[in-house]
Amino acid sequence: MTDGDFELNWIDLYKNTAQLTALNPNVAPSANFDLTDWYLGVPIDENGDGKSDSISETRLAAGYEHPQWFYTGSDGAMVFKVEIDAPKTSTNTSYSRSELREMLRAGDTSISTQGINKNNWVFSSYSTEDKNAAGGIDGELTATLKVDHVTTTGDSSQVGRVIIGQIHAKDDEPARLYYRKLSGHSKGSIYLAHEPSGGSDQIYDLIGTSSSSAANPNDGIELGEIFSYSIKVTGNTLLVTIMRDGKPDATQKVDMSKSGYHTGDDQYMYFKAGVYNQNNTGDANDYVQASFYSLSNSHN
Repeated sequence: MTDGDFELNWIDLYKNTAQLTALNPNVAPSANFDLTDWYLGVPIDENGDGKSDSISETRLAAGYEHPQWFYTGSDGAMVFKVEIDAPKTSTNTSYSRSELREMLRAGDTSISTQGINKNNWVFSSYSTEDKNAAGGIDGELTATLKVDHVTTTGDSSQVGRVIIGQIHAKDDEPARLYYRKLSGHSKGSIYLAHEPSGGSDQIYDLIGTSSSSAANPNDGIELGEIFSYSIKVTGNTLLVTIMRDGKPDATQKVDMSKSGYHTGDDQYMYFKAGVYNQNNTGDANDYVQASFYSLSNSHN
């Protein structure tokens, strides 16, 4: 990265930080953020079906909020919170979440949520047929946020973990971005998991390490510290960037040409953002929480 690149990225982050004052703390999240092409998985079960509820794009954009799990903070941030013992998206899911799921159909329920169609996106390395059918080609998810709280109880292999951004495919996840702060540490780490189609996770450390026995990361991110991330796909290349005021970017590039996604095979993509708790062994009311100050998804 050149000095000019750093200056540009720092200025971009500064602009995001300066925009925090423009957020209105007295309105629902959809009045501060464009949520027209997202739905929300919220950890409540109002219909009694044994699963967490999904809030449609239309309902979300019309001002939905929940006083505990999805709301506007006192500084105008969009706050996501979930406890360990909370309704989950399905009986096959191990972890709870309060999380947005990208929906490019933007409320057009004539379009299915699944498949290579106008609700989801594909890589530019896909076939022309798939690219024409999709709602977008390649993509970038950017966010400015702070992690407010992570779990402090439970198994040492799980404590303190939360996913704050994802690319999800049909069954697997090409990108999962983790924040993790171990108990007794003042700072947390950021790492990326890339899951090839049908394969095992490949872990890439960006700041600190994913290890459960790591020392306090000298250059880590504290709870309450604002930072930005970018998760970007161009063809078969995944690029993840972490940005902080006054510090060099942390970047990780992953070659996905052998990850099994570029062949199509109904491997549709969508972004996710919020908090996806990665601890199911701690106290029932232990929780994760993050506050988002900007969120943007874009595609070709």
